[in-house]
Amino acid sequence: MEKGRFEYRKATKEDIVRIQEIYAFAREQMRKTGNPNQWGDNKPPLETIMSDIKNGNLILICNPDICGVFSFTIGLEKTYSIIENGKWLNDDKYGVIHKVASAGNNCGIMEAVLFYCEKKIGNIRIDTHNDNKIMQHILEKNGYVKCGRIYVEDGSPRIAYQKVN
Repeated sequence: MEKGRFEYRKATKEDIVRIQEIYAFAREQMRKTGNPNQWGDNKPPLETIMSDIKNGNLILICNPDICGVFSFTIGLEKTYSIIENGKWLNDDKYGVIHKVASAGNNCGIMEAVLFYCEKKIGNIRIDTHNDNKIMQHILEKNGYVKCGRIYVEDGSPRIAYQKVN
């Protein structure tokens, strides 16, 4: 499926039921593929989703119905201020991708997320759990470089990636 074939729009409160369904499906897929701990049973929490919607950071991927969701911001990410066992590729302004999930009914959702974000800014950072082998593979296949380890708000480690276009 072509990367540009999807449509994108900002999520609204009216989308919350579908968004929660997609995140529930994604959590189950993560469990089935050997990654039960990254999101556990309740991540991302409803208050985080609502905050992302309010701030205009939660993006929906549609084809034509909602088939994916992710958070995207441009600016500093506090959990990226300290990186261990490596370093970021640069200190330039960057975009941050978080909370990517697919409804499972379209191939290429992660590539569609990267396509969207890379069009917005040519310097992207993203992190993933050590057990999320699928995400690691997709990121590396799309030119993302493993930069080191960061720690998210709950103190758990994540593999940090960056791509500079």
